Amino acid sequence: MPEDDASFLLCAEDAFFFVDAATASTCTTAEQDDGWCSGAEESASAAAASFVAELIGGEADYSPRSDYSDRLRSRSVDPAARADSVAWILKVQEYYGFLPLTAYLAVNYMDRFLSLHRLPEDGWAMQLLAVTCLSLAAKMEETLVPSLLDLQIESTRYIFEPRTILRMELLVLTALNWRLRSVTPFTFIDFFACKVDPRGRHMRYLIARATQMILAAIHDIEFLDHCPSSMAAAAVLCAAGETQSLTLLNPRLAVNWCIGLAEEGVSSCYQLMQQLVGGKRAATAAAAAVNLCSDGVLSCDSSSCTTPPPPKRRKRSPPPVIT
Repeated sequence: MPEDDASFLLCAEDAFFFVDAATASTCTTAEQDDGWCSGAEESASAAAASFVAELIGGEADYSPRSDYSDRLRSRSVDPAARADSVAWILKVQEYYGFLPLTAYLAVNYMDRFLSLHRLPEDGWAMQLLAVTCLSLAAKMEETLVPSLLDLQIESTRYIFEPRTILRMELLVLTALNWRLRSVTPFTFIDFFACKVDPRGRHMRYLIARATQMILAAIHDIEFLDHCPSSMAAAAVLCAAGETQSLTLLNPRLAVNWCIGLAEEGVSSCYQLMQQLVGGKRAATAAAAAVNLCSDGVLSCDSSSCTTPPPPKRRKRSPPPVIT
């Protein structure tokens, strides 16, 4: 994308909102037909669809290598270490109130790096990579970024000095060719939600619910076989299926939303997403998606909703500092 394009200065998730906002401001009540602006709105919709199609065409450039998921299944890359790192990233994201996109980007950077480089199997290297990727993602998306020491909250086995993390950041940036403004499922959620709910009555719910599903899905290595646009479409379709007033959509029809969407990819990812929401996926993913319920919020079972008293903390020696 050329640097003089205004959308280059914005994150892809927000770019077509400026098109829609500009269109809405030019539409008067008299111009609306059944809640829609005819001419200008159609033009803006076509422009948004073209922009999204362009993003779909380039999303493979921001994904791990195609053999990465197979290497995780064969344990050439340690899936347990990845699962621990993903869980830690999500824990820090919740602790600091980071954007969901920040957590997704951190995992994306980590997966892309692991698909290109083998880490030593000594424990600390994987943790260093997770801290580094979250640091980079936070710098990309957050307005307030904790210090590198504060980012390493409790439950880390090691503490890394800032200079160590900064050196690792340079390694990751080089490996990723400095491509940090990744195309993610969040790039497409708003556009696809508009396709499912053109009147916008359930947009807030669809986006929030799809976001929850995507964050739950990053634990499951099976979703690594699917591109971000397919994940976004599947999540929005699953969210729409939980809304009674929305017509149940056939995932195969989602390919009509935009050029570039693959019917097989969307349908396959939709089935995985349904299993994830229904608690039928493997233990790691099920733990991540536990209590994804149909009311649109992450909740707990009634038997476990009460907050237990905090356990007594035993004194322990601080984690070793790695320089």
